[in-house]
Amino acid sequence: MGEGRWRRFAGTWWRSIAVWAVSTVTMLVLAGILPDFQLQSDNGDSATRIAVTAALGAGAFGILSALVWPLLVRALLLVPALVLGLVVFFLNGGLLLFALALVPDGRGEANPETAVVVAAVMSAVASATGGALAVRDDDAYRRRLYRLADRRRRRGSAGAGPSTPGTVFLQLDGVGHDVLRDAVDQGVMPTVGAFLGAGTHRLTPWRTDWSSQTGASQLGILHGSNYDVPAFRWYEKDTREIQVSNRPTSAAELQRRAIEHTGDGGLLTLDGASRGNLFSGGAEQVALVLSVAARRGRENRSRAGYFAYFSDPANAVRTALSFVAEVGREVGQSTRARLTRQRPRVGRGGLYPFIRAFATVVERDVVVAAVVGDLLAGRSAVYADLVAYDEVAHHSGPVSRDAEKVLARLDRSLALIAKAAEHAPRPYRIVVLSDHGQSPGETFRARYGLGLQDLVRAGCGLPVPRRARRTHSGAEARAAVRTALRRPVEEGGEKHRPASRRSEPIVLASGNLGLVSFPDVPHRMSKEEIDARHPALLPTLANHPGIGFLLVRSEEHGAVVLGARGAEIPLADLDERPGPLADFGAHAADAVRRTDSFPHTADIMVNSWYDPAEGEVLAFEEQIGSHGGLGGAQGHPFLLAPKVFSPPVAKGAELVGAQQVHHVLRRWLREGSGPQVPVDKSRHEPAPDASFTAATVPPQDKSA
Repeated sequence: MGEGRWRRFAGTWWRSIAVWAVSTVTMLVLAGILPDFQLQSDNGDSATRIAVTAALGAGAFGILSALVWPLLVRALLLVPALVLGLVVFFLNGGLLLFALALVPDGRGEANPETAVVVAAVMSAVASATGGALAVRDDDAYRRRLYRLADRRRRRGSAGAGPSTPGTVFLQLDGVGHDVLRDAVDQGVMPTVGAFLGAGTHRLTPWRTDWSSQTGASQLGILHGSNYDVPAFRWYEKDTREIQVSNRPTSAAELQRRAIEHTGDGGLLTLDGASRGNLFSGGAEQVALVLSVAARRGRENRSRAGYFAYFSDPANAVRTALSFVAEVGREVGQSTRARLTRQRPRVGRGGLYPFIRAFATVVERDVVVAAVVGDLLAGRSAVYADLVAYDEVAHHSGPVSRDAEKVLARLDRSLALIAKAAEHAPRPYRIVVLSDHGQSPGETFRARYGLGLQDLVRAGCGLPVPRRARRTHSGAEARAAVRTALRRPVEEGGEKHRPASRRSEPIVLASGNLGLVSFPDVPHRMSKEEIDARHPALLPTLANHPGIGFLLVRSEEHGAVVLGARGAEIPLADLDERPGPLADFGAHAADAVRRTDSFPHTADIMVNSWYDPAEGEVLAFEEQIGSHGGLGGAQGHPFLLAPKVFSPPVAKGAELVGAQQVHHVLRRWLREGSGPQVPVDKSRHEPAPDASFTAATVPPQDKSA
């Protein structure tokens, strides 16, 4: 046995003995506390005898847990989500009772309900101990991953994986190009830094469309078309419904439209897997995918990832401990921000600490576990979305210390996936990308004391409520939470069919992009029609200091951009006279023209003010880090890919729009002899995946 292998072998045994010893002490403590749990005979035993009994019981319980749980995982996948947690802990208690029955002379005894408690505490202590000992031990990760990969290869019929490389696309939701570069320079993301420092990867910035948000960007990246997606949420006059990108029914409809528009199923149609995304990308293997969650019945297994992961009590306990720690971390950080009167600042109370913990712990753990399972299964293409940074940056700011810590934990997840790729049955190329960035700035309401809806109502001569209803932030994470709980995903106040009076405008917000629609007019209203009905509305909006520009349709000039002091420039003249768009960059005019061509563009499109010197915008939602419109870092995500792929664009050219990113990724898959994307648009729906199990999941981040 070589020196390196012997060191790994010795380290593993040392950790196992340490966990056994701690479990033994835990059992002794519990026996002294709980009256219905004993480790001695009725006549009493010596302290040494009791200690031996505890050691035997702890050892038997540990061995049974390691041997039995992998066999129960697939059966547990059939258990409904609402009772899965209870089943896990009752079965764990049953294992403890069986372990105590194996102790000689019947010295171990516990009531069934006490056994459940003891088993839960012992699992928690053992998990925490093992995690503390192995969290920074890369060899421990490598050893377990190698064993799992070798086990899969032995089970496989061919004996070896394909020789052609597979590709993993890891989306760091909301991480802008400059944020990533700064994190690398400051040593916050050493894994990404190693990719760049070794010269194996190429970092390329790209520009989003006007709608700089996950719904438009991910739909374009995965399905090759984000046509007619003007914002994160918008009103459609023909159906009289509000589409919301993170609502399962809307996501399914947007995916259907994209497939119809392009004529193919998506980027992942051949042996692909989609994990934690809004859309499937045409993958056969899906888990935690929102567009699939809209389906009802037993055939919908999009949540199988949660079931498989948490059916292992060690995973459940480890993630639960990290979840609680993250809730405490958020409470502490928000309290500090409030006491120090940090500005800008938004409310972070209510359910937000739990939503943040879900995004930064639960969803991260489950998605990373799914990707590791895909790698060890040798799938050809995997696309996964990690939403942790985006959620925290909305409330803490994109360059805050809170967000920086999330980036560090995401980097450790990338390292874990990279280690898994080393032991996969085929070579893998890792591509890291983002769907948009985030722009800082206080909210529109905080600066001016009223929201966009209030301003629109005032311009229409309608009464303005003292306190307007707020739109929800953290949309992706909220949708994931509700989907995991099998609850309908609807945002408060946003119904399929608005209940407001038909004469009143519908005002929606997507970051610093606002949309105003008049539902009683079946077509897109012209500037002249709006002026005739509400002569003060457009001047009120265009001249407000918090508004950058408006897009409306003119009967005389076609679509026009309106700005302060009467600026009115036809779209055709924007290249020569950018007017209000001058501060938004060279590609702003093209982005506005493209959105103007959409059938469901709102009657009035409103983009907030933007300060090019500070990179700040004013969100129409309660967010101090926002995205959705034009202005600043929100429109500058990144693409980090191995240099073995051809350059994404020619030298000196820019990568613009999510649809162009799709074509680049599709080309790279062809270069690696990977999936050939085009398929018939009438292909069957993707089948959810329950193939990876908790037994194939290596330890996750224990930094909490």
